[in-house]
Amino acid sequence: MHRHLVKSALVAGAALAVLSACGTGNGERTSEARGTKAAVPAPPEKKPVKGLPGMPPVLDPEDVYAADRPGKLSPVVKDFPSRVYVPNTESDTVTVIDPKTYEVTDTIRVGRQPQHVVPSWDLKTLWVNNNRGHTLTPIDPKTGKAGKDVEVHDPYNLYFTPNGRYAVVMASLDRELVFRDPHTMKVKKTVPVSCYGVNHADFSLDGRYFIVSCEFSGELLKVDTEKMEVVGQQRLPFEGAMPQDVKISPDGKRFYIADMMAHGMWVLNGDAFTEPTLMPTGKGCHGLYVGRDSREMYVTNRGEGTISVFDFTQGRLTKKWKLPDGGSPDMGGVSADGKVLWLSGRYNAEVYAVDTRTGIQLARIPVGSGPHGLAVYPQPGRYSLGHTGVFR
Repeated sequence: MHRHLVKSALVAGAALAVLSACGTGNGERTSEARGTKAAVPAPPEKKPVKGLPGMPPVLDPEDVYAADRPGKLSPVVKDFPSRVYVPNTESDTVTVIDPKTYEVTDTIRVGRQPQHVVPSWDLKTLWVNNNRGHTLTPIDPKTGKAGKDVEVHDPYNLYFTPNGRYAVVMASLDRELVFRDPHTMKVKKTVPVSCYGVNHADFSLDGRYFIVSCEFSGELLKVDTEKMEVVGQQRLPFEGAMPQDVKISPDGKRFYIADMMAHGMWVLNGDAFTEPTLMPTGKGCHGLYVGRDSREMYVTNRGEGTISVFDFTQGRLTKKWKLPDGGSPDMGGVSADGKVLWLSGRYNAEVYAVDTRTGIQLARIPVGSGPHGLAVYPQPGRYSLGHTGVFR
């Protein structure tokens, strides 16, 4: 009886083994199957962005700044010397600084009231916006030498469409957006606007529209890039609003607009172009600069000598740095390695270098009178949208 039970048990075991083998092939495959079943599902593929015709493809639909990682220089600029170019509005000069030594290496004489130093779309030229001189001065960033001035009326600021087809001059006092050839600067289309003081802008993730700030009438414009037409206009919900710099969030869902009279940033849904909300940052909120990891944005508060740090993921301000001896931090840019934030001191005839990890001031460098839209160059990116260096 005992031997019969043992024999039955062995037969049953063999049968189970056969059944198991029929179901999975072998024990190893059973483990594989179980492992596959328990694995985390692969993330859904990111849908490609249907961008503005002729625009370089969006590298990451969730990060418009994906091309701006530390040291990721285009072959066009990789041999250019690293310099900081500072336009001095009241001295009619551009001060050139070596960022490694913090020493002034050159002073370039330009036209009347230079406002911003702007990298061209193809990264080959730096354009100095001589606002009251009604000219642009080209600087060769390889040699540091200035070329012959180009006549352009009222060039307060300068941008480039994401496909590189047009330069867009922010003619502030003329109350116009002037679309020009990006190389010769010949006028292609002039768009009159009803607001006052067009000055700063940024483009949507797909490049199909851009948001413009009008500082003297406290308004925002939405412009169709391809049609070159204003398709939306609104007044900011703050008495005496004075909007300045404009930057889009990495995911392309929001625009941030600095306001020096509302003392904070407006947060705008660009697609819907509905009424924005205000996020207080500090007195005289003016410039907006995105870090190399696309996680933080540095916000200059010109009226109180501070820099607020905004976290995109958390959607809030996380830090505030104060310049040790005060100052008027205005416009600037982040170094190619992402470690230093360079800013002009608009009312103090100086430039500040700030550590982006600690907020510690690394240098304070005397320059000409009224330093404004300084450019750190070169920087990572495939092409430039203009201003003091907005790269994608």
